[in-house]
Amino acid sequence: MKLGILGGTFNPIHVGHLIMAEEIREKLSFDHVIFVPTFLPPHKDSSDIASAGDRYKMVKMAIEGNKYFSVSDIEIKRKGPSFTIDTLGELRKVYPKAELFFITGSDLLNYLDEWKDLDEIIKMVKFIVATRPGYPLEKIPSYISKINIRAVDISAFEIRKSIREGKSFRYLVPDKVFRYILRKRLYI
Repeated sequence: MKLGILGGTFNPIHVGHLIMAEEIREKLSFDHVIFVPTFLPPHKDSSDIASAGDRYKMVKMAIEGNKYFSVSDIEIKRKGPSFTIDTLGELRKVYPKAELFFITGSDLLNYLDEWKDLDEIIKMVKFIVATRPGYPLEKIPSYISKINIRAVDISAFEIRKSIREGKSFRYLVPDKVFRYILRKRLYI
């Protein structure tokens, strides 16, 4: 089984995440992709982050109806900073025979060398990095495979900024997520 793992803050999840996951799944013939929302991202300022529960619910709503996608709450249940090495160890126990692929955007390369136990992570998974507008892939480590996907210039930061400024963000997130953000008054 080829299993893609898409970890992230998903603050909020948006159509760019979904397009990336679906295109990579199809191009690399993954059997399944698991979205893993962080509880507390160790490399980001947590002052502008919706609760882990809200972010988990938004991911669940966003992937509803896609039989190839699921969401895991393992980082949320664990609490504390979300380190990829710990998550991969838990997923390896659940999927002992799966070939694991860690999916991320090219923006991650800016701080990949700061990850806890990166040498061990490299032994556990194959890294798949999707190109992302504004983050060119010029020099990438040999353990990372690059994949070109449709350029979708959407960022969660820009969505949150639009919400705070009272601007439209309607078609940047799935409709259920849009309604959830409005109902819960997130990112205001």
